[in-house]
Amino acid sequence: MRRADRLFQIIQILRRSSRPITASRIAEELETSRRSVYRDIADLVGQRVPIRGEAGLGYVLDRDYDMPPLMLTPDELEAAVLGAQWVADKGDAVLAGAARDLIAKIATVVPERLRPFVSNPTVGAPLSRASLPDGLDIAKARASIRKGHKIRIRYRNEQGDESERVIWPTMIGYAETVRLIAAWCELRQDFRHFRTDRISAATFLDERIGCRPGELRNRWKRHMAAQGIQLPQG
Repeated sequence: MRRADRLFQIIQILRRSSRPITASRIAEELETSRRSVYRDIADLVGQRVPIRGEAGLGYVLDRDYDMPPLMLTPDELEAAVLGAQWVADKGDAVLAGAARDLIAKIATVVPERLRPFVSNPTVGAPLSRASLPDGLDIAKARASIRKGHKIRIRYRNEQGDESERVIWPTMIGYAETVRLIAAWCELRQDFRHFRTDRISAATFLDERIGCRPGELRNRWKRHMAAQGIQLPQG
């Protein structure tokens, strides 16, 4: 690995962690020596990269630090393109359009030498079967989640019975052919997962949920953990 690439990777490793990381862990990930890591960190600090810590205890990167956009490696570019391809296929119309725009923007702003990794990546996401139609506007549902607003829905369960519920949406999940809304259900006083193709009507309310959106999401994550369901780490 070129030294410039190694310096960049050290910043990336520190950037994705909220806890101090020792030189040993960094050296193991980069397959280099601790001495090289110590020297590289000293050089980064000399270049005014706000790294705090010391040998033996670990290092952290100041959360306010930001690098110029799209300083990406070939692997990171292909990961971004693969993810955007998947969203373009499985996302709602607004999200799918955003994914296609993202690929175009990345191709425009990355250096010329990296553009083949966007236009001709070595990875690809196969097209899936058509998703079942949603019973509500997914883009509006995502907006309600961000704003912390409630949604009133009419829902049909697996047996075909319908009920009206007010939900506090917290997450939209994308499966192979269906989408799910994870939400606190006022009717059941518990978290539930609603298939969007079984929603026959939806009203997006201006009424706010009873807590901050981030707090609701953390409560849902704890609920899922209690059910023994492991969530992807973000």
